[in-house]
Amino acid sequence: MSTVIYPSPIFGPVHSRRLGISLGINLLPADGKVCSFDCIYCECGFNSDHRPTKPMPTREEVGRHLEKKLQEMTAEGQLPDVLTFAGNGEPTCHPHFAEIIDDTISLRNQYCPKAKVCVLSNSTMIHRPQVHDALLRVDDNILKLDTVSSDYIHQVDRPNGQYDVRTIVERMKAFNGHCIIQTMFMRGYCNGVSVDNTGEKFVGPWLEVVKQIKPQQVMVYTIDRETPAQGLEKATHEQLDAIRDRVIAAGIPCTASY
Repeated sequence: MSTVIYPSPIFGPVHSRRLGISLGINLLPADGKVCSFDCIYCECGFNSDHRPTKPMPTREEVGRHLEKKLQEMTAEGQLPDVLTFAGNGEPTCHPHFAEIIDDTISLRNQYCPKAKVCVLSNSTMIHRPQVHDALLRVDDNILKLDTVSSDYIHQVDRPNGQYDVRTIVERMKAFNGHCIIQTMFMRGYCNGVSVDNTGEKFVGPWLEVVKQIKPQQVMVYTIDRETPAQGLEKATHEQLDAIRDRVIAAGIPCTASY
């Protein structure tokens, strides 16, 4: 059972496959998981296994801890490549997400102006005007879109509450290209049902929607750590490379992480 629960509000720096030296910002409680998805591949485990007892960090706590860490990294001569909002669930769930983004941009400009501000989001809150506008202000607005199949999303991403992929896609289009699409490709079975989304049945429709969204970049990746569900398998290098090459052929920059 996967139980990677991150400290809050700051963790790392860590080396990210996709982002480089990343200083993590976790807006969720330090002792549990808060997410609008309950993905079967999440390194933090299932929501029900990690119910938090502590509150989310306040805006003031995030700013104070981030500045202290950036001061330490400056003294050590090791500045981050990116300040990444991630951690124990969906960062845009925080009630003061937009204000924290502004504070982070200000601190970035002061201590590490070459670093990017990045948000890893499952896209469920992008209908909120404040969240949408805040994501327009960050450098890398990374939005999850594992598939355009509603059945697959409910089987694998398992949203809590209503989720309509067509509506999510329209909201992604509203960023007018200021977004990066991130997609998990994998193989295997969960509860006896295939979760393989590497075939044409899934890749073809997904690629057509990606073309409509017109993101600045696409990131395709596969399982890297232990998963809470058993029976999941990594997509192969060949499969990821083939998908990456199709995205690039469509005129959209794309990277593959194995």
